[in-house]
Parts: sequence; structure tokens; C-alpha cells
Amino acid sequence: MTAAPHGGRLVGRLLPPERRAEAEERARALPQVRLDARQLSDLQMIAQGAFSPLQGFLCRRDYRSVLEHMRLADGTVWPLPVTLAVDAEAARSLREGQEVALLRPDGRLVGLLELAEVFPYDKEEEAQRVFRTTDPAHPGVAALYQRGDVLLGGRVWALALERGDGPFRPYWLTPAETRAEFARRGWRTVVGFQTRNPIHRAHEYIQKCALETVDGLLIHPLVGETKADDVPAAVRLRCYQALIEGYYPQQRVLLAVFPAYMRYAGPREAVFHALCRKNYGCTHFIVGRDHAGVGNYYGPYDAQHIFREFAPEELGITPLFFENAFYCRRCGGMASAKTCPHPPEEQVNLSGTQVRAMLARGELPPPEFTRPEVARLLLEAAPGRAP
Repeated sequence: MTAAPHGGRLVGRLLPPERRAEAEERARALPQVRLDARQLSDLQMIAQGAFSPLQGFLCRRDYRSVLEHMRLADGTVWPLPVTLAVDAEAARSLREGQEVALLRPDGRLVGLLELAEVFPYDKEEEAQRVFRTTDPAHPGVAALYQRGDVLLGGRVWALALERGDGPFRPYWLTPAETRAEFARRGWRTVVGFQTRNPIHRAHEYIQKCALETVDGLLIHPLVGETKADDVPAAVRLRCYQALIEGYYPQQRVLLAVFPAYMRYAGPREAVFHALCRKNYGCTHFIVGRDHAGVGNYYGPYDAQHIFREFAPEELGITPLFFENAFYCRRCGGMASAKTCPHPPEEQVNLSGTQVRAMLARGELPPPEFTRPEVARLLLEAAPGRAP
């Protein structure tokens, strides 16, 4: 039996097919709000149940409780606000209690909002509580400051799930679909791995350590919006495919995509990522060094320490904590500070900056850092690569 969904059941806010034509007709006379890419992503995640128990964008009481206590107003653990922000002018044309048509950035109808509340919020307070900084150089803070000044709260309905036709389509699985696949494979325990980067040897090491203790591994890369200097999701997908094909037991690994965007909220986002993977059916979740971090805004293991603030039963998913792993030349294999006694000069532990510089020079990262198949794919796709 895989983990129960967070809150006890998978939320489904996808409008039944027989109601769509009537909803589309009704929407013609409704006030409209055009969603940006992030808001559209949140709508889709709510609709498919990935953000269970949320049924829509947070209203005031839940919003305040999430900021102050990392819980919804009913006490359910929820660490990040999921909100719909609009500018003050748009908010003035809306009334609480009415329906609102939600449009894609291109103007096409994508969903409906049952508008329950319209309320202001303090962006600096949210930044400090969620990101632990008000520095606009932080990408999550910068995105927050660019949003509208008024929040719209209420339940939502999505007209359809937008899986697209690109390379991610075969891997775009809803929580109900991953749960069904786990059941088909007979997996009772599943460990989830969140990533926004190509998987290098250190990631592979901790995944396989975790896989020794459970039935299956869900490699679940985030493929929504990330920082401009992150490796593009399509390139990363090719790396995951090559790695799984060459180095993983096929029957014990499932690759699927997580179509959310990165918030870079460090510790809070680590808990958020764990709860979302619980909704996908995972019983365990890997939390490594600087999970969901950026720059120097968080301590290297803050994302592990935050889990101590919650009782195991209220999380309902077991976090697995790992030290920073590396290849040790003296040991002749992968290790961490817990298992290796040798000095740092024996370690192959490259930073992202170093790897990007090597790729730009046309150099392959060493096999102690990443598998040759992955290195070649990264080199082929490297921007600014030397001729």
C-alpha cells in the first residue's frame, strides 16, 4: 500500500467532460482574469490533485496560517502559499461570491474560479517568512515582488489537463496514474527524488542507497519554470533517459515529470516537495544537501532540519536525509563524510559553475563526476561551447 494522499484523499478539480460545453458558454458572460505561466501551472497542479488537499487558491485564513505556522487553518501541514495575485485595478472589478473565468496567457479559457475572497497582502512579509529574505536578488523574492498587490481566493475548476505534445508527454503522469503504475508493479514502498538538474554520480549514489531499502524509485524531475542558467528541462530529460537505460534496473525505476515551477524557497520547499510526492504515492522522499536552495540564503542542511518541526504522522511520508556525496580517489568509489576518512583533495566534487565552464570550453566532465553518456549530452547542448 503506497502512502495515502495528503489530507486523506486526492483532490480532483478537473471539470467532467459533460460539463465543459456549458461552462465554456457560461464563461462568456463572466469577468476574466488572465493567468501568467506560474499561475497556470498552479491551476493544473491543483486540478490533478498534486497539491492535495488544496481545492483552489488560498483564502485569507489559510494564507495567514501557512505564512505563520506552515499549516492550513485546519492544522494540516502545508508550508508554501499557493495564491492568485492580480493588480488592484483588476481586483476592483470583481465581487466576492461570483464566478471568474480564468484564461491562459494567450487568452484561451482554461478554468473557473469560485471567488470567495479578495484581500491585500504584504509582499515583504511573505518574502521574509517563506524565503527567509527580502533580497530582490533572490529569484523567488524577485518573482513575488513582480506579482499583483491583491489576492483572489477560492476553489477552482480546470477545463482540461494540458500535457502538451513535446518530449515530456510520455512522462506526464498525474498522481492517480503514478499510483496505478506503482500498484501494477507491486511496489508497496516508493522513494521519490526531486531534481531540477542533470543527475550526476552523487545523485545516483544516494538514489541507489535509498533504493536498497524500498521497492521502487520515482525519479521526478521538475520541468516547470526555473532560473535562466539552469540546464533546460528537455536536455535534462535526455540525460535522465540515458542514465536510467544504462545504469538502473528498469523494473525498479519510474521516470515521470513534475510540471511545477521552482520557488527556490529552500527548507519550506523541501517539505512542499515531499508532500506533493506523497500525493503521487511515494512513501519516502530523499532530502539532500541544500534542497531547493539558491545562492547562500540557506544553510547546507536547513532543508533537513525543518522536518524536525513536524511529527512523522502529520507528514505521512518518511524523509531520507543524505550528506553531500562525492567520488573519493583513495576509496575508489562514491562516498560521503559519513563513510570516507580521506581529505578533501581526494574528492571529485565539482560545482555547477565549474561544470558549466568545462562544458563551455568543450571539455567533458570527468566520469567520477557524471556518467560519460550524460557528459556527452550536456556537452552537445552547452551554450557558449568553444568550437
